[in-house]
Formats: sequence, C-alpha cells, structure tokens
Amino acid sequence: MNVDFFVRGLLIGLSIAAAVGPMSILCIQRTLQKGQRYGLISGLGVATADGLYACIAAFGLTAIATFLVSQSFWIRLVGGLFLLYLGIKTLATRPPEQREREAKAQNFVSAYLSTFLLTLTNPLTILSFVAIFAGVGVGSAGKSYLSALIIVLGVFIGSALWWCLLTSGVSLLRGKFTRTWLIWINRVSGSIILLFGVIALFSLR
Repeated sequence: MNVDFFVRGLLIGLSIAAAVGPMSILCIQRTLQKGQRYGLISGLGVATADGLYACIAAFGLTAIATFLVSQSFWIRLVGGLFLLYLGIKTLATRPPEQREREAKAQNFVSAYLSTFLLTLTNPLTILSFVAIFAGVGVGSAGKSYLSALIIVLGVFIGSALWWCLLTSGVSLLRGKFTRTWLIWINRVSGSIILLFGVIALFSLR
C-alpha cells in the first residue's frame, strides 16, 4: 500500500509540475541562459513548494491551509508583482557570450528561493492537492503519518523528476542557439512572464 501511495504521489507531482506556466517558462529561460544546473535548481525550488503544499494537504493541517487561503489576495498580489518584476528583468537581460554563460550562473541560492517563494504565492494549490488526493483515493492518507509522508515524498520526487527531464532536454539544445536567438528568447520569455503577472493581478478583482 505504501508503494502504491508513493507511485500515486509521484504521478501527481509529475502532472502538476508539467503544467505549462510562468515557472516552466522561467526555468527554460534560465537553463538556456545560465546552464542546466541553474535551471534545475530553479526547478527544485518549485518542487519544494509543491512538496510543502502537498504536506499541508496530506497531513490535514486545516488551520494553516485556511489561513493561507484567507490571505490569498495579498499573497497573490505579491506574486503578481514579482512576476511583473521577473518579466521586465528578463526582457531587459542581455545574454552573455557563450564563454561567459557558466561564469554568470553562480547565485544558485537566489535561483532556488525565487522560484520557491513565487510558487508559494498561489495558496489555492493546497485545495488542488486536497481535491486530487481525494480523487485518486489518497484523501484519507492523513490518518497514517507514514502514508502521508510517503505521498508527500512522491509528490516532491515527481516534481523534481520533471524539472530534471525538462532542463536536461533544454540543455541539449542550448549550444545550438546563437546570441541573437537568446536575445529573442529573453524577449518572448519576458513577455510571457509579464503577461502571467498581469493576469494574476487582474484575477484579484
């Protein structure tokens, strides 16, 4: 049964991480600009936030979930503004020369924290996990701490696996992009992230 819970958690983590959104665009852009490790660490920030929200849902921490959802306006406001900042920053970023790219990718802590905190600005994700857990038959796993822990571990590993596959695939193509292509990738990525930020702010109305 524990193996079954782990597999279900793994599939949940994979499916949630694979959804196209601002984090996917950001991790792809960072991988192209600064290398696979930088993109992967950014993805692990997302996986950690997914794991944290899955933990709250799996262990039935209702008080925390209720508080986060009740404060969703302010949390999502900060997230929307942060997306606007990242979008503008990406638009304004000039890609380094090929030989300088790896040297620029050194602030891994910032890469991790930025995606971790940004993913946390959508507290409604907790409700998504609750609904998904119930839908696949693991909604009662909170009755067993071991089962809940295994589900959360599966979610984290599934999400992390997706970011590993994504950044590895993008990294294989990285050397084929010229500096001109990277400039346009920055412009397109920045515009998309900026759009997600605008949508997030308009959704607060």
